[in-house]
Amino acid sequence: MTVTRFAPSPTGHLHVGNIRTALHNFLLAKQSGGRFLLRIDDTDAARSKEEYVEAIRADLAWLGLHPEGEERQSARFAIYEEAFAQLEAAGRVYPCWETPQELDLRRKVLLGRGLPPIYDRAALKLSTEEKAAKIAAGDLPHWRFLLDHDEPIAWEDGVRGAQKFEASQMSDPVVRRADGSWLYMLPSVIDDVAMGVTSILRGEDHVSNTAAQVQMFTALGAPVPQFAHEALLVGTEGKLSKRLGSLGAAHFRDSGIEPQALVALLGRLGTSDPVDPSLGLEELAAAFDLSRFGRAPARFDEAELERVNAAIVHALPFDSVASRLPEGMDAAAWEAVRPNLSRMAEAADWWAVVTGPVAAPELSEEDRAYCAQAAEMLGSLAWDAGIWKALTGALKDATGRKGKALFLPLRQALTGMEHGPDMAALLPLIGRDAALERLSSRT
Repeated sequence: MTVTRFAPSPTGHLHVGNIRTALHNFLLAKQSGGRFLLRIDDTDAARSKEEYVEAIRADLAWLGLHPEGEERQSARFAIYEEAFAQLEAAGRVYPCWETPQELDLRRKVLLGRGLPPIYDRAALKLSTEEKAAKIAAGDLPHWRFLLDHDEPIAWEDGVRGAQKFEASQMSDPVVRRADGSWLYMLPSVIDDVAMGVTSILRGEDHVSNTAAQVQMFTALGAPVPQFAHEALLVGTEGKLSKRLGSLGAAHFRDSGIEPQALVALLGRLGTSDPVDPSLGLEELAAAFDLSRFGRAPARFDEAELERVNAAIVHALPFDSVASRLPEGMDAAAWEAVRPNLSRMAEAADWWAVVTGPVAAPELSEEDRAYCAQAAEMLGSLAWDAGIWKALTGALKDATGRKGKALFLPLRQALTGMEHGPDMAALLPLIGRDAALERLSSRT
């Protein structure tokens, strides 16, 4: 069974890149009937906040991404200690005492010599007595994972294809700070093993992390999951944008974007497959294929999201939106205004046009007289579903007007607008009395 996980840190709200990662992990799991898990990576106690944890859950629920299980790293420290002891006993983690300033100086020296700026493992040369003396003096170490330079690091990436790293050209990663707190790398691997994660799908900025983590899985005696690293999102300008980091679920939700619009767009973003507003999670999962993802940056375009959102709103049936509509707005009204909406909230604006009052438009003297004539004719016509056709037909015969001159002054007088829903559907909703009042008051 495919088991994926989404592992955000609750140090802020999810942004559009996080949402895409969560969605793709959900689709990857569901494509084969697998499980999608949520892991809250809250080992950073100083920056993690419970309000962000709740927001992450709410955002996923809004999108329809419901995890089959949830873990929190802050509740798993005992598991990390046990695995850490196992690695220490095997000689795969070791203590180090260099300060950041010392490490920075060494990197500069290596770069000056044209050498790769990797850690020189000087701490491994310390004697037992030297280490004990440092600890006795209160100088506590940070810890690194010892990479096996003789073991090739290679995997077949689900997006990037064959990947290979030379461990000898990599620094042993720091996995634990001197105060005992954990960095990302090792706890993530320990959790993936314990949670039975089989597939890890994340951004290409994690490729070098994966190279070290492959050896961590092996050192813990666990199978290495399948890895896939997708291209990062860029803005419409074609480069990484700070704005993308501020576009979160709350932004889209508050601006009236339907969750299905985000799902439909982000589900295909990074592939050559067309975005289809009609596809929900089930259909996207059935067709999800990592081989369809390219290496080029995935471009996120808010204008495209707007188009997708409008297409989705135009297809929403009344029963699915009834609870979100203004009081009194029925199925006929929804059908009348729906083609003109880009967001659901706009339905209330058009309902206000129906129920009135509407702002009086500025009409020429000739058009005011024309509206008065229309009021007289309207009073003598049978009021039914065909009233607009009957009214404009009678006015055309009586005045010789046609096209814009025939229709626009009536629309302006009845709605206060120059454009909008089909008047044949709108006029019956406005009602005879209101229509007569609006046409007559324009004189």
